[in-house]
Amino acid sequence: MNASMKSTVKTSAPSNPNGNAASINNPIYRRRLWTHRIGIALSFLAMVVGLFFLMWILATLIIKGAGGISLNMFTMTTPSPDSDGGGLLNPIVGSLLLVGFSTLISTPIGILAGIYLAEYGEESWFAQLTRFVTDIMLSAPSIVIGLFVYAVYVANVKHFSGWAGTFAISLIAIPVVVRTTDNMLRLVPASLREAAFALGAPRWKVSVMVRLRAVRAGVVTGVLLAVARISGETAPLLFTALNNQFFSADMNKPMANLPVVIYQFAMSPYENWRSLAWGGALLVTFSVLALNILSRVLFSQKAPK
Repeated sequence: MNASMKSTVKTSAPSNPNGNAASINNPIYRRRLWTHRIGIALSFLAMVVGLFFLMWILATLIIKGAGGISLNMFTMTTPSPDSDGGGLLNPIVGSLLLVGFSTLISTPIGILAGIYLAEYGEESWFAQLTRFVTDIMLSAPSIVIGLFVYAVYVANVKHFSGWAGTFAISLIAIPVVVRTTDNMLRLVPASLREAAFALGAPRWKVSVMVRLRAVRAGVVTGVLLAVARISGETAPLLFTALNNQFFSADMNKPMANLPVVIYQFAMSPYENWRSLAWGGALLVTFSVLALNILSRVLFSQKAPK
């Protein structure tokens, strides 16, 4: 009986050797095909336009900033108005201190918060609230964060300082690390977690020794992206660290930093200052570009094996 049913099915199945031609002549298929082609063409055009402007910006920075790159830029402090020579030693050191301390603050907080969201994000209302606030912080204008730190910290201690600038850009970096850590931990297969639980490992050890270790490259990527994000922030530092024409490594005093110095020198009428501003812009741009390339290389290894 089964054989007769199979033969009936085979004989009743229509044979259409011209199926491809029929589908091409179908108006719905043709409309979808043209929609697909137009979408691909627009995507390619957008990519070309984006790359064109990126290359334009990089070429302009290289042409105008190459003249400001010299050994003096890394060994001498900022010059006085309408004077020759000088460099960017104090803002370079200041930026390294601000970004370094911000990374030390934001990295453990962001990773621990990301672990909490990945482990308890579906079980706790507090975790849901934390994720919601993190998403808001990711899209918050940096100048608003700078004003917040100014009102909470600078206005109370009554002076600008490197610590105030560190706190401001840390608030920008923490949400980036939190969301990246949360997303990376969610990529870990459930079977890997279940195997660890089956061996009797406690939940905290599974989170730290199994899940986090499996996606450590992706977590490092998030940290590098956060560093790249805060390296060029100017508005928060205008309200917190301000600037310092002289070399100072005291984090409790106003501190020079590259973004603010670039802004001030670029708007000045002095040719020497504008040349240093272009050189500093080239330095910041290629530093951030190098961090982004490094993060993309690590990001390609994000999938746990």
